[in-house]
Amino acid sequence: MAANNRRMSGKKGAQVGSGGQRRRGLEGKGPTPPAEMRKGHAKQRAAQAKARRAQGRTTQRRGGRSASELVVGRNPVVEALRGGVPASTLYVQQFIDNDERVREALQLAADRGGINLMEAPRPELDRMTNGLNHQGLVLQVPPYEYAHPEDLVAAAHDEGEDPLIVALDGVTDPRNLGAVVRSVSAFGGHGVLVPERRAAGMTAGAWKTSAGTAARTPVARATNLTRALEAYKKAGVLVVGLAADGEAELGDVEALDGPVVIVVGSEGKGLSRLVGETCDVRVRIPMPGGAESLNAGVAAGIVLYEAVRRRS
Repeated sequence: MAANNRRMSGKKGAQVGSGGQRRRGLEGKGPTPPAEMRKGHAKQRAAQAKARRAQGRTTQRRGGRSASELVVGRNPVVEALRGGVPASTLYVQQFIDNDERVREALQLAADRGGINLMEAPRPELDRMTNGLNHQGLVLQVPPYEYAHPEDLVAAAHDEGEDPLIVALDGVTDPRNLGAVVRSVSAFGGHGVLVPERRAAGMTAGAWKTSAGTAARTPVARATNLTRALEAYKKAGVLVVGLAADGEAELGDVEALDGPVVIVVGSEGKGLSRLVGETCDVRVRIPMPGGAESLNAGVAAGIVLYEAVRRRS
């Protein structure tokens, strides 16, 4: 039998063997990776779920960005630069008539710094402005970075103060938004909340009306204003709506000295039904003169003054 084995081992040709598998198996696969890195492990699935939740929170907390905007024409461009409207680029037509407004626009852009000066042929400016009468000057306003509604409450708490916020419902004139931003800044409020749709945004007109206060007063944008107000209520913030037929008069609302969001509707329609139903209290401003309604900026300023007076 032993001889037979020797004869078999000396046989020419391919032999059946392990192919090195046993040798590689003895070498090992290195250190065992942590559970979070092992495919299919429960801890890895938990870590992935946690990362997805964190990513979701980051996405939700973004207030979003507006689209970039063009200010067209010599007078509008000069007024925007005088008003401190943010700008990234000033386009000047080649061979433009160098009048006083052109010289002032160039000087304002140079003095501010950070604004690119670009010379462009008239056809290019016509294309950029879709044929508007640009008069050789076009100012590009960068997208506005909106805050998240929760950021306004968080900013107040960081300062050790009760939140004082103004929300706008159905206000579509950017100048009204700018006026409200200016009032909130003047009375030490913590920001302005606007809905994402069917509402004014932070355009160049809003910036100009705010008289530069938009640079230090955040504007937040909510996908759904009613849900944002409900979230404020859960956070302990009183929601006060302004309405001509409100059940309480402004001077009788003592809760204005605490955390409050003041909701202002449009001048014509007032508060929408769902927003009105969400308010904790609807307040009317006494008007002995008999006016039917007030401009949104004026109405907000009156209530802000009353709130600050009670807090002092």
